[in-house]
Amino acid sequence: MKTLPTLTLLLTAATCVAEESPVILDNGSGLEFVVEKDGFRHGFRESGGGFLVAPHPESGLLAGEPDSLTAARSTEYLGLEGRNHRFHVTLEDDRKLHVRMEFTAHAARFEIENPTGGPIAMALRTAGASPGYGLGDFPTSGWRGEERPHTYQTDITGFSSDDVRSTAGAAARMAGNFAIYPSHGFGIVNIDPGAKIVVSNADEVTQGSRHTSKIDALYYFFGSPAEIYAEFRKARNAHGFPIMKPSYDMFGVGWEAWGALAWNTSYETVMADIDQYLEEGYPLKWAVIGSGFWPHHEEHYQATTSFGMWDKEKYPDPDQLKQDFKDRGLMFIMGLRIAFLPGGPYTEQGLENGYFLMEDGEPRLHTVGFPRSPVYLLDAHNPEAVAWYVALCEKWGVDGFKEDLYRYERYPLPDDKLDPVNIALKEKGYDIIVRNAYLASAGSLHRIEDFNYDMNQDRGPVNTLALAYSGFPLTYMDIVGGLFGGREFDGEVSDRIKTYLMRNARTASLHSSISMGKGPWHYNDAQVSEVLLECARLHARLHPYIHSNAIKFFHDGYPHTMTPLPIAFPDDPRVHGRENSSVRGFQWMIGDALMATPLYGEDYETATTRDVYLPAGEWIDYDEGTRHTGPIMLENFELPVTKTPLFVGGTGIVIEEIDGELMARIYPVTQNAETTFFARDGETASTLTIETPDWDNPVVTDRKTGASIPTEKVRHAHQFRLEEGRDYLIR
Repeated sequence: MKTLPTLTLLLTAATCVAEESPVILDNGSGLEFVVEKDGFRHGFRESGGGFLVAPHPESGLLAGEPDSLTAARSTEYLGLEGRNHRFHVTLEDDRKLHVRMEFTAHAARFEIENPTGGPIAMALRTAGASPGYGLGDFPTSGWRGEERPHTYQTDITGFSSDDVRSTAGAAARMAGNFAIYPSHGFGIVNIDPGAKIVVSNADEVTQGSRHTSKIDALYYFFGSPAEIYAEFRKARNAHGFPIMKPSYDMFGVGWEAWGALAWNTSYETVMADIDQYLEEGYPLKWAVIGSGFWPHHEEHYQATTSFGMWDKEKYPDPDQLKQDFKDRGLMFIMGLRIAFLPGGPYTEQGLENGYFLMEDGEPRLHTVGFPRSPVYLLDAHNPEAVAWYVALCEKWGVDGFKEDLYRYERYPLPDDKLDPVNIALKEKGYDIIVRNAYLASAGSLHRIEDFNYDMNQDRGPVNTLALAYSGFPLTYMDIVGGLFGGREFDGEVSDRIKTYLMRNARTASLHSSISMGKGPWHYNDAQVSEVLLECARLHARLHPYIHSNAIKFFHDGYPHTMTPLPIAFPDDPRVHGRENSSVRGFQWMIGDALMATPLYGEDYETATTRDVYLPAGEWIDYDEGTRHTGPIMLENFELPVTKTPLFVGGTGIVIEEIDGELMARIYPVTQNAETTFFARDGETASTLTIETPDWDNPVVTDRKTGASIPTEKVRHAHQFRLEEGRDYLIR
């Protein structure tokens, strides 16, 4: 991490201000906004208590040129107008800015306007806070064009950049700037898909815009993590970056042609590989053909925008392919990009109608990662262009898309360059594997940057955890085993590669979704085959539970499917400082009952143990049934590749699919708890309540009929068949 090199603050001695300083405003819910008029030094505190966010000691507002910001000097409070408190702030260079603030129970929304209308840099600054989390891909991608860091961590303390956007950093396609400070009880985001200013360290927390005449929506959020994420959800939805309802099947086990076959895709190779997986017992629910399906007879047709056109030799009967997928119960997902080759089958339509990104009044050609030839890019902020594009996508006749525009860093594209397209496709009923986004969650999965066997393995879990903190918890760690189908690995099927496969599968199985690539039968190793199949079957058992938690995220914005421990247990100091390349304490809650504790990281080849931290409460080892009472650090805890790295705690209520039936599994870890389970339609709900049961002989009752439900003790839990839409009492 580094300090911001380009922000030079022009500060002089504070000028005397009016007598009534500070200004103190109450939101009516126990929170006060405090403004010291010299420098617009603002902070938030509990009424009659201490600060959640303290004022910066020098200035709370900065503006001017991005590399030479001027500090605020004085403040004039103009009173309340409608729902907004109004201020005039004078800078050290005598320029004035207009500030409006709407102050609600758990949020403060700021608008900052330059009355001269010219675009400048503007930012709000408070005193520092640490630890902090979030910022999308940036904790793992580097920034300002730098190389990726040699070590990885989720804590953003030390992050400093005056150019936060996906095109400013290496591989930062989920370029969020939401940050949360759970032990301090606040979060912050400046909603701006353009270039942003972000500083987060022990001395200051700063967010702003690099080039704008008005900041429309810079939010501070307050309260518990659940309250902060609920307010963040409201803000995302209000400003056109919605959390959209995910669908059931994408949370099951998937298959990706690129990982299995690389470019060698055809009707025969695809179906042969999928059928081999099904014969091996893999419970596949979705499959992706991301490349190689387009016509190959003409070069300018070779991309994912030859809509509805297939290679006649490799895919002679697309309808049969789609039917074969349907017969096998598989959702059909295709690779998709917004890149149009000159001379392509639909490019002329786009040019004639002005549907592509322009420069100086002319459509611009861009060089991106794929296709390798220069391409036109769809203007996703032109509604007519998006409607045209979506209509073309419908020609494929598939269930969803994996979007994958990449290597566009040389162009100043906005962070939401794909959000309108993904939103429109989702509204049409397609499932989306999202890879480019600003704040919108417009699909069923949030995929990290390509993650392969030959990369630093600490990056994967840090990346998914960072996305979860940032409001993208439907995490997908990429294809199990990386792109083995597209590359040589180490020249042989070594023990290192086998260990990698098993470790990779163990951690991927505990994410929102997992997909298979190169078949385990290629490695001629019984243990590899056994462990990978076991991981797939574990994920399939947890499929309904994970999906239910994804629906909860849709409703309240909280990262239920992957809740980092600092979010789940914000008041426990021992959960911080562990998600990094040194400790490798990669743990998270899945819903309110499961804790994932996979052994993963750059030491995957040699490590066999981890220090596993269990917060306050009762915890049961998922495999062995061993009970632990937290808080406790299980030092050098054995985690062989054969072990399921899960503990059960919290509510102790886990819904699994076993032999085709939904089974409620109730673990004896608490005397009182309640949880809601959402069925596969995402609407039908069941409430399960635990009320001081006799754990030697618990009684389960259908709350509507009063009927007693038969239970049995299976693998450390009391188990009964759950009927969707029914409520149950365990006592």
